[in-house]
Amino acid sequence: MGIKTISLKLPTDFTNEILEQRIAKTLNLKNFTFNIESKSLDARNKKNIFWLVKVLVDSPEIKGNDAPEQEELHIPFKKRNKKIVVVGSGPAGFFNAFVLQKAGFDVTLIERGSEVKQRGADILHFERTGEFNAQNNYAFGEGGAGTFSDGKLTSRSKHISKEKHFILKSYVEAGAPAEIVYMAHPHLGTDNLRKIVKNLREAFENLGGSFMFETLLEDIVVINGRIKEVQTSKGTLQADALFIAPGHSAMETFRMLIRRGVPFRTKNFAIGSRMEHKQETINRAQWGRPTLPGIKAAEYRLTSPADGIHQVFSFCMCPGGTVVPATAYANNNIVNGMSYYKRNGQFANAACVAGLHPDELAGKTVSPVEAIELLQKFEEKFYDFSADYAAPICSIQGFLNMKEKASNFESSYPLGLKAAPLWELLPKAVVPSMQAGLQDFIRKMNGFQDGNLLGFESKTSAPIQVIREKNGLCEGFENLYIIGEGSGYAGGIVSSAADGIRAAMGLVEKQ
Repeated sequence: MGIKTISLKLPTDFTNEILEQRIAKTLNLKNFTFNIESKSLDARNKKNIFWLVKVLVDSPEIKGNDAPEQEELHIPFKKRNKKIVVVGSGPAGFFNAFVLQKAGFDVTLIERGSEVKQRGADILHFERTGEFNAQNNYAFGEGGAGTFSDGKLTSRSKHISKEKHFILKSYVEAGAPAEIVYMAHPHLGTDNLRKIVKNLREAFENLGGSFMFETLLEDIVVINGRIKEVQTSKGTLQADALFIAPGHSAMETFRMLIRRGVPFRTKNFAIGSRMEHKQETINRAQWGRPTLPGIKAAEYRLTSPADGIHQVFSFCMCPGGTVVPATAYANNNIVNGMSYYKRNGQFANAACVAGLHPDELAGKTVSPVEAIELLQKFEEKFYDFSADYAAPICSIQGFLNMKEKASNFESSYPLGLKAAPLWELLPKAVVPSMQAGLQDFIRKMNGFQDGNLLGFESKTSAPIQVIREKNGLCEGFENLYIIGEGSGYAGGIVSSAADGIRAAMGLVEKQ
């Protein structure tokens, strides 16, 4: 019995039967099994768009084995009699807790929001009524911000193959489509994620882990650089180690940590607005046609040097998706994107953001606390303009001309629209860069000028970063770890989860 790896070019709507026929013909085999190793769409030539599929073929007719080896994450188990508290149930917090529980620690995971079913109901109520819920929203609640997103599983982080394999395998075991293991650009969709986070939670609890919902981290007791107590809205917890995965929006948590001497610094981040187009416009630009058999919806990823001062790029592209009201606090107004697994909505959206440093935004050197307060002031500015959670909006052409002619806008955004001079609402430092970047995007994609810009996109990346060791241990502390997107070292589902896993394994290896 041998294994051979082959690559095949297949039509976009190929079936398993077609794949089997091509394998048999290519290798001249009659008796074989196969697994897809990778699958990526090649759309460089719009007249000949195809899937490039790498397949591992197993057959007694094959001699030798050229299958690549897969590194596995080894989690050694032993009863450790150590109490661990993990704060935040997003990808970083959950996978950190999951690994530690598998390793034999006694883990309690606390989450300020509710379980995912209640969270979903509260978000739906918000979108129908405009009544904001501070406990359950697009930032807070089971699964973190990623639960209500497109669920992208791509990552630019290097050297995380073991962690990534563990993450994807765990998702599949919790009900994710098997294709996420081999797709070049895998995604889960918010509908799948809502089921997956519940199933993962139950797997964690079946291992003996404890989950505490509607439990807010309020303070920590530190003695000589060591966490002694974790104070929550439901009482005090004892912890031999504390892992905090605050996500990008828990501002009161950041302020508390800074007051308690946890060292942070400011760093480059990105802000802007969300672009929205008809999905058919993007399909035509990418494929040269409105639909493509076997493909859900076209994607894009755009970058531009813009005006040479700030790089401008698209972020978190949601094909067939929805622009959503993503604020974590009342009287703030920000937007984000979300898609279902089928990506079958009529609109496509993505952030259009420019990278800069908080000092440039403020016009002076700012502290980490001042950086997050400055960002919140802009989020409040957008709320004040609308006087509610309606999204300020203008056309891309209006933004470029700094003069809006349109008055009627089509959008997926659920809480209403308000025509706005976004070139006046956005920070002046990024407007010329965004205008240059958008002009570049228009040159690259036919029809791109026909889209709109909505709201304020402020959570692409964090403006602050904790000073820590590689395993997440905070400088000056013996047992406090800050992990995931809120640490300033990770972003997105996979890289955040991998950051949480690495911090967990660092403790496992020390015990």
